[in-house]
Amino acid sequence: MLRFKIKEMIARKEFDEGRRVTIAEVAEAAGIHRMTLSKLINQKGYNAGTDTLDRLCDYFQCKIEELVEHIPNEQSPEK
Repeated sequence: MLRFKIKEMIARKEFDEGRRVTIAEVAEAAGIHRMTLSKLINQKGYNAGTDTLDRLCDYFQCKIEELVEHIPNEQSPEK
């Protein structure tokens, strides 16, 4: 599963700039729909397109590995 670290990126931007950053602001500046951003933040396993991830990386000026983390799926042992 992929985990999107958008909340962490927003917190870092808020700290760096010394101001509050809203989801609506991020969505508008990145050129993505606010609902898409909200789903990325709140829905486990939400499927994001590469264009969306590219826009978020541009907005946060980060590498993809700073925005997305791979969490291995738990697999039950085979019998």
